[in-house]
Amino acid sequence: MTMTDVSGLSQLGKQVDAPKSPEEAVLERVPNSNQGVNYVTRFTAPEFTSLCPMTGQPDFAHIVIDYIPDAYLVESKSLKLFLTSFRNHGAFHEDCSVYIAKRLVELLQPKWLRIGAYWYPRGGIPIDVFWQTGAVPEGVWLPDQGVPTYRGRG
Repeated sequence: MTMTDVSGLSQLGKQVDAPKSPEEAVLERVPNSNQGVNYVTRFTAPEFTSLCPMTGQPDFAHIVIDYIPDAYLVESKSLKLFLTSFRNHGAFHEDCSVYIAKRLVELLQPKWLRIGAYWYPRGGIPIDVFWQTGAVPEGVWLPDQGVPTYRGRG
C-alpha cells in the first residue's frame, strides 16, 4: 500500500475555523495512489444547509457527490469545511448545487463527477438538482444515489 503525501495540506490535523463563505473556503486535494483505476468515490452530506437569498431563512438538503478520480482526490476535511461554508450563504438551490460541483471539477479534474442535491420543501415544493460532467465511463459500477423522492409524512 502506498502512503499518500499530505505534506502540502493546510487544514488536515489542525484546528480550522469554518470559512465565512464558499468563495473563501479552501478546497484541497491529495494525489490519487490508484490513478489509472476507474472507481467511484461517494460523499454524502445529509445535513447540508444554506440560506434563502430572498428571506434569509435556512434551506436544507441531502447532497450526494459521486466522482471517478484521475490524478487527485479531494481531501475530505476541506470538503466538509467547504460545505459548512454555505450555512451563512444566501443562494438559490440550483446555484449552490452546481457551484459545489464546478468547484470540485476545477480542483480535481476528475474523469467524471455528478451531484444529486435533494432539497427539502420550501413553500411546499421540494427542489432536486442534478448535474454531471458527461457520460459515465464504460465498465464503472455506479450505484443509485439512494435518496427517495420526497413524500412528506405519508
